[in-house]
Amino acid sequence: MTTATMPTTDVTIERRTAIDSFESPDFLLLDDLLTEEQKLIRYSIREFVKKEISPIIEDCCQKAYFPYDIVRKFGEVGAFGPTIPTEYGGGGLDYNSYGLIMQEIERGDSGMRSTVSVQSSLVMYPIYKFGSEMQRQKYLPRLASGEWLGCFGLTEPDHGSNPSGMTTNFKDMGDYYLLNGAKMWISNSPKADVAVVWAKSEEGRIHGLIVERGMEGFSTPETHNKWSLRASCTGELVFDNVKVPKENLLPGKSGLGAPMMCLDSARFGIAWGAIGAAMDCYDSARRYAMERIQFDKPIASFQLIQKKLAEMLTEITKAQLLVMRIGDLMDQGRATTPMISMAKRNNVQIALEIAREARQIHGGMGITGEYPIMRHMMNLESVVTYEGTHDIHLLILGADITGIPAFK
Repeated sequence: MTTATMPTTDVTIERRTAIDSFESPDFLLLDDLLTEEQKLIRYSIREFVKKEISPIIEDCCQKAYFPYDIVRKFGEVGAFGPTIPTEYGGGGLDYNSYGLIMQEIERGDSGMRSTVSVQSSLVMYPIYKFGSEMQRQKYLPRLASGEWLGCFGLTEPDHGSNPSGMTTNFKDMGDYYLLNGAKMWISNSPKADVAVVWAKSEEGRIHGLIVERGMEGFSTPETHNKWSLRASCTGELVFDNVKVPKENLLPGKSGLGAPMMCLDSARFGIAWGAIGAAMDCYDSARRYAMERIQFDKPIASFQLIQKKLAEMLTEITKAQLLVMRIGDLMDQGRATTPMISMAKRNNVQIALEIAREARQIHGGMGITGEYPIMRHMMNLESVVTYEGTHDIHLLILGADITGIPAFK
């Protein structure tokens, strides 16, 4: 593939000139279930990905570089806060429109989708849902436009699947709150302007606080040497006697249920996004199988290759039906956490399996940056773990089936 140099502020990123010719599979004609507006949204984001993400993403991942200028572009295309009302800068869209946006962006790269879904579901959503009107007016338009980047602080070094055990805490000092503690594995943190942080009060109650970059004692060390999500910036949040203004407390809801509601929204986006990664692997594998000649004929003519492709398409189609139904239920306020857990666990797992099968179809070429397969595979190894591990989501569903929580 030919390349042209695209200068950046930190490193030189190669911009590919090869055309992104991705075609979306739709075996059951599911487009018939979409509105014209939803199709238009998907088309606009797909074209955005082809223009802004596909040409640079392989080199960004190879160099572990987060292309920060994409943040403003995401804002311009309406990727941030699609379900937030338009009066706050959001899109005012339904949940399946949000899902389609996540699908298209993750087709480009899981790390890029992480940047967007964190901003939308884990930063803008809690400020809109639990924030004061002053907080909504101050933060949401800037986050929607991409002027500000946000992050979400829940996971701690010693508390991942058990967030209720968090030790990050704040004390009422009269004129302000004094925040201490640390969070880790935080997407966007090294570049974030604001962080929605979950911490315990002196009474042991979990609350959300908005922490702004520049507050004394607040730092965001970056996490290096990742083999996954390499084009996404990941880091920590460290709070050393940070003075947080009292007006930065989210007043609408406290308790662990508040961040869990945010995670439901984000997990729904992940369930949609994983389909995008799966579709990209399937599309690449199908094309490669048609073109790769062995034993004087394309490898697509062999039974085992057709078996792999047929199983890929079947799983993608089932995953599409799952999230489309849940999206409708979310619009109706009827979707439950176990429903979303089922979708997140299933869709990420099938995407990871499809990536592995696609890698085999590509043979040795599948491990190179000439194709997106290995990048998707390594990214999905993170996606299968974050925002609820594969096993925890099984147990959430198991608790719903039996009424017996196995993780307590």
